[in-house]
Amino acid sequence: MCGILFSIPSVNSYHNHRTRVETAMNTMKHRGPDEGNLHQLKNGYIGHQRLSILDIEGSHQPMISPDNRFLLSFNGEIYNFQALRKSLENRWHFHSHGDTEVILAGLILEGDNFVKKMEGMWAFAFWDTLEERLLLSRDRLGKKPIYYFSDEQQIHCTSELPSLLQLLTHTPEEDHNSRADYFKYGYMLPGFTIYKNIYEVLPGHNLSIQSGKLQQTQYWQLNPNPQRSNNETMKNCLQELLVEAIKKRLIADVEVGSFLSGGIDSSLIVALAQKEMNKPLKTFSIGFEEESFNETSFAQIIANQYNTDHHVEILPEVSHDQIASLIKNHLGQPFADSSLLPTKLVSSVAAKKVKVALSGDGADELFSGYQRYTSRTIMNWYHRLPLKIRSNIEAVIRAIPEPHKHHSASLIKKAHLFADISKRIKDETPYRAPLFFSSEEFEQLLPGEWSNGNTIARELETTALDDIHQMMYADTLIYLPQDIMTKVDRASMSCSLETRSPFLDHKLVELAFSIPIAAHRKNLTGKHLLKKGFEHLLPPNIWQRRKQGFATPQSLWFKGPLGNQLTHLLEKTDTEINKQYVLSLLQTHQSGERDYGGKLWLIYNYLSWKNN
Repeated sequence: MCGILFSIPSVNSYHNHRTRVETAMNTMKHRGPDEGNLHQLKNGYIGHQRLSILDIEGSHQPMISPDNRFLLSFNGEIYNFQALRKSLENRWHFHSHGDTEVILAGLILEGDNFVKKMEGMWAFAFWDTLEERLLLSRDRLGKKPIYYFSDEQQIHCTSELPSLLQLLTHTPEEDHNSRADYFKYGYMLPGFTIYKNIYEVLPGHNLSIQSGKLQQTQYWQLNPNPQRSNNETMKNCLQELLVEAIKKRLIADVEVGSFLSGGIDSSLIVALAQKEMNKPLKTFSIGFEEESFNETSFAQIIANQYNTDHHVEILPEVSHDQIASLIKNHLGQPFADSSLLPTKLVSSVAAKKVKVALSGDGADELFSGYQRYTSRTIMNWYHRLPLKIRSNIEAVIRAIPEPHKHHSASLIKKAHLFADISKRIKDETPYRAPLFFSSEEFEQLLPGEWSNGNTIARELETTALDDIHQMMYADTLIYLPQDIMTKVDRASMSCSLETRSPFLDHKLVELAFSIPIAAHRKNLTGKHLLKKGFEHLLPPNIWQRRKQGFATPQSLWFKGPLGNQLTHLLEKTDTEINKQYVLSLLQTHQSGERDYGGKLWLIYNYLSWKNN
């Protein structure tokens, strides 16, 4: 994996721009420590930090066309590059053996639409020196990031926000609409950042910038079309596509390993990947001292069954320095998914042994694995009850102290979560994203800002889908790129580790949304088709175990030093947040009456960003 940079400054700031560019390159050196190259253009720079995975001795970047007209800085992996190369060989004389030159040749010979033929993950900057036109492109599902700032005088783009900020001569303002999005969902909506006038290229889009004019074009769209089909046919197609996706992602000139959490998704990836290898697959797990969050015993079952070379580490007590470093050096904006920390740790463990790791990300969205899909079905029944009965039920639930365990290990915890969802359901957006605060709670935290927020960049409502399928569709287009892929990319690349997600092969994604919801779900549980297709590969206790997710004991952390750190941040931060309300949440949390760990973590990370 790599880091890319493109920068043309305004005329007034050109005299010391080289220093800013070099600083920006160093800021994302972790994305590509093997090689760093900077090419000077007539009025700017294009740069590349390389993590060598394919054609290690060749494929140097930025790659320049033989006539010196075109330059390419590319981050990602194109899994069908060999087939694409064959289709171009009669029109192009290749000088390297990797996928970068295939993209360069394809774009020159066939134009922007060549990306439609590409399969994999990518973000790239392609510069035409004659037309002075920049083409930015991002893969279909947003696995690889690319941020940009552009006006009539300058263009800047990089793989990560902290690097981009180094290229600017001004301090960008905080975008209050994005702030409202963050406090509702825990992440920014597609296309936006916490800063005014700094954006990300949307997944499945190309962005052309020329003479100060921007034109964004969607080259891929997920069109859900669930159709009735024979279960055996769907199962066979799923088996074929997933096996093929894994085979493609094992192609590398370095060793490939795999994350192994002990859940269904990563266990299935490990089982299928090991079958394709002639030596033990290196697998990596992390655990927690708090037993209800620890999955290492399940991971060990799979490691033993498939004789993998397994490595385990336990996540220690979280520190403020860890969080502040990730925000400042890798994210550049607030981010509320606390599983960023264990993802960082498991990536650091893996990076000591391999350069590439497979992951099971995407299966919950595609095959209806999240517990909130089941909750939606129950909630639909529940809301048919009279309001008075519901109010009495929720009052009884709230009268019971809420434990600080993982929700999958406590019925009381689940009941509290259910009551919270019921309270916030009237505030849901069209795509039914989980909200951290109800509108009433939000008004106490940030008075007058509930109505703020950005417009979702994609059309998410479709009459073709039922309620749960609609949630899966929205999660795939929003939650997956804005939370899951952001977390995995920044955490792994901070350790110079490339991650590959077989479930997110776009052909597999399209298949998943052509399958009726009845094939995905049975008896209030999801992943039914996935189980039928691969039941023989995993033991029953893995298929039947409770859904846990890669959660952290953040609730316990705020009963310790992290609670004190939050108080300290509140005292020293100039913010519009209602500090007394936050302190009341912390006090109630530490008393053991309610678990506000998620809300406190959201606020804590925002304040950490403000203080960086």
